[in-house]
Amino acid sequence: ERAKLEGFDAVIHLAGENLRGLWTSGRKQRLIASRVQATEFLSESLAALQQRPKILLSASAIGYYGSRGDQWLNEQTPAGTGFVAELCQDWERATAIAERAGLRVVNMRFGLVLSRRGGLLAQMLPLFRTGLGGPLGLGRQYMSWITMDDLLGVVQHLLSRDNLRGPINVVAPDPVTNRDFTRTLGRVLRRPARLPVPSPPLRLLAS
Repeated sequence: ERAKLEGFDAVIHLAGENLRGLWTSGRKQRLIASRVQATEFLSESLAALQQRPKILLSASAIGYYGSRGDQWLNEQTPAGTGFVAELCQDWERATAIAERAGLRVVNMRFGLVLSRRGGLLAQMLPLFRTGLGGPLGLGRQYMSWITMDDLLGVVQHLLSRDNLRGPINVVAPDPVTNRDFTRTLGRVLRRPARLPVPSPPLRLLAS
């Protein structure tokens, strides 16, 4: 109910179906609905309130930029191409309703969030602890990452700084290749990390 949103100072919107898995046409539609349509609904609800929050922090992703190899990117870099890039563009545009209503909107472009309690790292740890981990394909793809603690610090910073709005890249300053990341993880765990995941299944999952 919209009335339950009355009187809040800030809204942090992180909803969205998990991207992992086979991207069938039906799955893509669910990804769109859980991000774009859900954000439009929230933005419309916030805009209709009598006592609106001052700020909306809405999730997005660095997938906005598409596949750019080793090119360095910032918030002014144009959007990329492909399904994920287009999804992120539509996702961010869905917050325009709230912005027009006077809310300070920040589109948080998340990189890979690293935490032992969930997400990518939690999935990788059991395999790497057995010594069966390794790079994805050739391991040349770059990973823009951030730890959960640093992510929470960024959110706190965004809430407290009234001059920040629009897209913000929520990542650590130094991206690494997947090969370097897996090598480092193996070294930290004192396990070998040399068994690559073949490239064809990876391409199938992202098709």
